[in-house]
Amino acid sequence: MIFQSEEDEENLVPVGSEGLPTAISSLAGRELLLRNILDTKKDSYTDLQSYKVYVATWNVNGQSPGSICLRDWLIRTTEPPHIYAIGFQELDLSKEAFLFSDSPREKEWLNSVKRSLHPGAKYRKLELIRLVGMMLIIFVKDDIHKSIHHHSVVGEYVGTGLLGKMGNKGGVAVRFDLEETSICFVNCHLAAHVEEFQRRNQDYSQITSRLIFNTRNGPRHIRNHDQIFWFGDMNYRINPTALEAEKAKSLIKHGRYKEVLKFDQLRDQMREGKVFHGFTEGEISFRPTYKYDINSDNWDSSEKNRSPAWCDRVLWKGENISQIDYVSVGQYKLSDHKPVASLFEAKIKVMNHPKYRKVYEDALKWLDKEENKCLPQVLVEIPGSDLLPHSNRNEIHFGRVKFLETIRKSFVVRNIGQYAVRLEFIKKLNDTYICKDWLQIEPISAFIQPDESCEIRLEVLVDKRSASELNVGKDLLYDILVLHLEGGKDIFVTVMGEYERSVFGCSITALVNMSEPIRNISPGKLIQLEKGALPISKYDIPKELWFLVDRLYKTGTEKESLFSNSGLTTEILQIRDWLDEIPNTPIPGTVDSVAETLVLLLDSFPEPVIPFSLHLKCMDASSNYSSCKQLLKQLPLAHKNVFIYMCTFLRELLLHSDKNGLDAKILALLFGRVLLHDQNHHLKPKERDERRKEAFIYQFLVNEDSFSQDL
Repeated sequence: MIFQSEEDEENLVPVGSEGLPTAISSLAGRELLLRNILDTKKDSYTDLQSYKVYVATWNVNGQSPGSICLRDWLIRTTEPPHIYAIGFQELDLSKEAFLFSDSPREKEWLNSVKRSLHPGAKYRKLELIRLVGMMLIIFVKDDIHKSIHHHSVVGEYVGTGLLGKMGNKGGVAVRFDLEETSICFVNCHLAAHVEEFQRRNQDYSQITSRLIFNTRNGPRHIRNHDQIFWFGDMNYRINPTALEAEKAKSLIKHGRYKEVLKFDQLRDQMREGKVFHGFTEGEISFRPTYKYDINSDNWDSSEKNRSPAWCDRVLWKGENISQIDYVSVGQYKLSDHKPVASLFEAKIKVMNHPKYRKVYEDALKWLDKEENKCLPQVLVEIPGSDLLPHSNRNEIHFGRVKFLETIRKSFVVRNIGQYAVRLEFIKKLNDTYICKDWLQIEPISAFIQPDESCEIRLEVLVDKRSASELNVGKDLLYDILVLHLEGGKDIFVTVMGEYERSVFGCSITALVNMSEPIRNISPGKLIQLEKGALPISKYDIPKELWFLVDRLYKTGTEKESLFSNSGLTTEILQIRDWLDEIPNTPIPGTVDSVAETLVLLLDSFPEPVIPFSLHLKCMDASSNYSSCKQLLKQLPLAHKNVFIYMCTFLRELLLHSDKNGLDAKILALLFGRVLLHDQNHHLKPKERDERRKEAFIYQFLVNEDSFSQDL
């Protein structure tokens, strides 16, 4: 659940102020340029002021705090910190918390934290954000509350579970501006299990790319902040092939932590540049924080006999940050993790008002003097093409593009004039968008100083939003971007590529009539299949769906946490290629990757298994099984077959719940989201609708009669 404050105050990305573009076309343009000068001169009118920041993290294993006092975890100095950032993981492990946003644990732990803050100061809760079991609370001292730009306080979250839909893993974050410094706190819970370091890396990558704060001045990523504190249960372990569990325990017993940390997966991945580029972690001088027997200080004595590991970490990035201490508090025993805390000194830029007035007045004078002297002059540099300033023939070709496979390219805009240039991508005439859904641009706007350049990064990703229209040629991988120069001409950049058609994005009707792999089908025939003009009825259900379910039925029915863990992107892409070609080889990939591909296929149907026209009726009938069954009779035959097939498979999985740990409500939630997926992919689903979709699917998973025979 997310609790958000008002929108962010305007902030501009700092650039130099040696020159300014002229022929300013509007008062707003002049104001932006003035702000640009002030931002780049910030060091000349700000002073550094020291603040104490206390970061704490604990995986509480779904436990209630009860009457426990948290002061030994949250108070370590006589001087109260200015800011508390307190993160929890596995706050609530109940299926109710997993399904929906409400959880009594939130209030219990919040109240316990409030009672345990430093008694030497009064604190205000600035923000609280929670996604399933991940919760982040920010408290600030009462006397600095006024120094925070409250329109800048924004909370956001990203789930990295299956398809990004399940919030059992992911990150929650809060950002705000304190005086003249932007600060971001990120609390995460990454993929579990010792061998899954690649999934942890993937979770980190998803959080950094997908967690975006919607501020008044546009979207801001985690990286777009002066100071970043990232912490949580990162789940990186000690490499078991390099150091056995018993040897690790022996070294730890004698305090030889450095010898064990040589084989720490997080440090290995950071050294290789896979994760947390530019982040710092302090020296670890405490025992591993995982895994303990509950209510003891004994290492895991279960059958799995897990090796100790420093799963719970605190990292930071940015200037003017120094770590004072970094500790684990071993006396707390209610969880299989020990809590961790770190105190920082963060030097914050504070405005010196007399200096600011002087810089402001000088900037106004300079702007009045310099404007209207000349037009902006830039050179567009596209790799592999002629360099032509102001050319409308600038082209960027992405080559062959496949479903869900990201391709990145970039070009450079260089300022060859005497004055700074402000550029911005704008909408084309009569369009409501800057670029098509399959294209992302960063940055959208920028200032460029004389003799300097700006790299424009383009990312093409075809997903369920655009795949169906690209499959049949209703859309092409072709777009024209308009790069507007403030006070100057527009530059046109053409983006193009060739989309490789895939079963992902095809309709159920087309797939059941597709007698051969899609790679062998001509574009014209695919269009006819999508129109239903070739009613062959070759299959009862899509063969691609059958292949995936058959693989899961044979190898995954007893897989622990099936449909909870995300698959590896590399494997999902291999499975995609297999489904598009159907070679005479086994389906590649692990069970988790096959499971996610199955959900991805169902989610990519342009018309869901339950057609859009029946969604409201299904939700209204969700409390009555007989009414739900009657509605199935209204489904097109192929859709009805797919629905019955999937529910039958899910019921089979539930017969093995003692091994796979699956729960009917969890499955109903996940498959309610894909079998009745929303038509507008841009909107976050309403919780009430999610509950009713889950209830509809749940009816077919738990009622004992053979519903398929009634239809």
